[in-house]
Amino acid sequence: MAPITFRKSCTIVPAEPTWIGRFPLAEWDQVGTISHIPTLYFYDKPYESFQGNVVETLKNSLSRVLVHFYPMAGRLRWLPRGRFELNCNAEGVEFIEAESEGKLSDFEDFSPTPEFENLMPQVNYKNPIETIPLFLAQLTKFKCGGLSLSVNISHAIVDGQSALHFISEWARLARGEPLETIPFLDRKILWAGEPLPPFASPPKFDHKEFDQPPFLIGEKDNVEERKKKTIVTMLKLSESQLENNGLRSKANGSKYSDSSRGFTRYETVTGHVWRCACKARGHSPEQPTALGICIDTRSRMQPPLPRGYFGNATLDVVAASTSGELISNELGFAASLISKAIKNVTNEYVMIGIEYLKNQEDLKKFQDLHALGSTEGPFYGNPNLGLVSWLTLPMCGLDFGWGKEFYTGPGTHDFDGDSLILPDHDEDGSVILATCLQVTHMEAFKKHFYEDI
Repeated sequence: MAPITFRKSCTIVPAEPTWIGRFPLAEWDQVGTISHIPTLYFYDKPYESFQGNVVETLKNSLSRVLVHFYPMAGRLRWLPRGRFELNCNAEGVEFIEAESEGKLSDFEDFSPTPEFENLMPQVNYKNPIETIPLFLAQLTKFKCGGLSLSVNISHAIVDGQSALHFISEWARLARGEPLETIPFLDRKILWAGEPLPPFASPPKFDHKEFDQPPFLIGEKDNVEERKKKTIVTMLKLSESQLENNGLRSKANGSKYSDSSRGFTRYETVTGHVWRCACKARGHSPEQPTALGICIDTRSRMQPPLPRGYFGNATLDVVAASTSGELISNELGFAASLISKAIKNVTNEYVMIGIEYLKNQEDLKKFQDLHALGSTEGPFYGNPNLGLVSWLTLPMCGLDFGWGKEFYTGPGTHDFDGDSLILPDHDEDGSVILATCLQVTHMEAFKKHFYEDI
């Protein structure tokens, strides 16, 4: 890729005074991934009808949207016992301008590569957490007139749904339109500050996501697995490979299928990926393996969370098995384990999890601090997987006034087992798997991924 020249970096603060003070975070904000998550948008040359200045349009609208989403302009602050809070101090977000001598046609399939890092605003986690912006954006102009806009958003503040809410409202203001959905900022509804309501019977505590994922047989930790070189690939599944006589037909035709609903696309594809990874990694049949599944609880709570809830309302649940069971049984078996884990997420399940975290002496063991250089926290690399769905997120169609993007996708993700399922920009009904595995396993994985359909 052609070299990139960084032209300017500035801090964007809210356009009007906002509330200043300490903002307590919910338990779900403080566990799992608490570093930044990058996303990239690529645009063709702006329409001729767009008369504005791209940079000024982005900066001005960003300043205005921060008035409504003022927590995003604050900073995190560590508290005792592995906890942190949000300091709403209006210190602002970072906006970077860059230029490239390259052309958008230089990219083949937009697979996340190390070169992508130059297109994304970088976060220096060696700096004190109190100084790190929660939102960073970088606009890169290409020689052909095309643009890339990349955003890096702190997962300690928002999940994917809330991040996209913020970005889509930013785009609306840039187009001169009013805010569509006002953010609901009160996190106390997911904050176990009050005793839990009495249950008719003592609730069963079955939160496998709080357990350490299994290690390879014979190993006492995952230190060596974390060190191994990884590679990212993007694999497409067409609608016919998914439906008709494809994967979903196989899964729903099995004895494990629930005839009243059938398996979803996510359950089917994830089950397929889990089985293929076990084969590619060459596990012994008795090897325990866990699959981390990310669930949005907004509609599962009673009552459902308010429209526009701004924060983290997702939680990870775990499906567990052995490699031997997954491989020897048909696809429907793996899909049924995933489906069962998802169905378990009820209002009661969420509230019990919150209460459990609230009573923990220290939350660090539940925090994924890999990006911060830590080897603690959950690791969903070999023999495990973490697979997040972006299929239902409003990812596409981000128009700041000069046209919608022609491609959007994840930034770099280089941890073994880290996987995403994305909608295909070019073909309705198709999906893209973006997966990171150890280099020694990837070719075998790709082989099984297509041969086993």
